[in-house]
Amino acid sequence: MRSIKSLLLLSMFSLLLVQQSMAKETVTLHWVGCGISKKAYLTELAKAYEQQTGVHIDIQGGGATRGIRDVASLSADIGGSCRNRIFGEPRETGVTMVPVAWDTLVVIVHPDNPVSDISLENLRNVYLGKITNWKELGGPDKPLKLFVRKGKISGVGRTARKLLFNNYDQEFVATEIFDSSGPLEKQVQADPEALAISGISSARKRNVKLLSLNGKQPTYDNVKSGEYLLYRTLYLSFNKNNPHLDQVKNFIHFAQSAKGMDIIRSQGTVPYIEAMNLMGRKLRESKASKSSSGIATEQ
Repeated sequence: MRSIKSLLLLSMFSLLLVQQSMAKETVTLHWVGCGISKKAYLTELAKAYEQQTGVHIDIQGGGATRGIRDVASLSADIGGSCRNRIFGEPRETGVTMVPVAWDTLVVIVHPDNPVSDISLENLRNVYLGKITNWKELGGPDKPLKLFVRKGKISGVGRTARKLLFNNYDQEFVATEIFDSSGPLEKQVQADPEALAISGISSARKRNVKLLSLNGKQPTYDNVKSGEYLLYRTLYLSFNKNNPHLDQVKNFIHFAQSAKGMDIIRSQGTVPYIEAMNLMGRKLRESKASKSSSGIATEQ
């Protein structure tokens, strides 16, 4: 009799474990955000997290703004953004932004373009429409076509305006405007006269040439040290009112763990904590930008 009871108890216990395991495997968190964050670290991070925990991260794009506003409205569990939320904007209220990594904006051109370096001042003049021919940058006597992202609050558009001009409302004199970074990068691949700015995490996976800025290449070490000037923070966002808050926080903790940082680093992206010196530099540059037209950054 004891033997039968023991078997029954063992069977019930085994069934419970199976049910818990099945429940664990079917948990899904919904992530939306910018393609740059997705390519910089999120895709590989989500794969590793699912292997370790059984929790699936459903990955959708939509841009940095969606990565904040869908989280604010509880339409998504986690967001990925290459810009901070806009304070005072009602549609972005209630979102917590967690810095995870560092990214850079890079100047991209056609792979056959002979120009290899551009100064920060010349880059500003391109965006202001003051430089319109490649010969002014040491290239051939051909028109320079400036491609830009649509909108002033996209991750790339907002950050470029801040980093280059310290002015979120700065107008760009563009040849062509694109809805997202992917089509923009593809067009630069095809047009020998094109120049654009994009995030390095996506641009380096295209057949484009990355220009040095003031003689500095956007390498891992130059980003980490701050020698390459156009750096910015990549965030994971969440809403404290999310019903899956504990699971969301577990994923973010994984991203910040030693294993998570190894994954981020393996993608050629600098983990946030490894370049904390950049935060102090950002603050100093932001203060300096109030009294000059020099480069400025924000978290």
